[in-house]
Amino acid sequence: MTDQRIEGTATEIGGKVQSGLGNLTGDSKLQADGKFNEIKGKAKDFYGQAVDKLETLVDKAPVQYQDKARAGVDFARNKPLLTTGIVAGLALILSRAGRRR
Repeated sequence: MTDQRIEGTATEIGGKVQSGLGNLTGDSKLQADGKFNEIKGKAKDFYGQAVDKLETLVDKAPVQYQDKARAGVDFARNKPLLTTGIVAGLALILSRAGRRR
């Protein structure tokens, strides 16, 4: 289990507590902050799951490619925002390339 999954679960639980306290006290800002933290926690957990799956794929890769693949997974683990931006940019480029006539 990656650190992102642990942090994500903790953030999600904290957000649920915040949201619940906001409901009890009628504090709409606390409710909104709690909902934001719930979503943030779910996103971190999802990212951690993706990194876990990548690690599993690296173990199944041919031996000559495993070192480079591990370096890529380490990059993804250490720089999640940059990795997400790169993947989103590639997805945008590929989707635009598919629409050309």
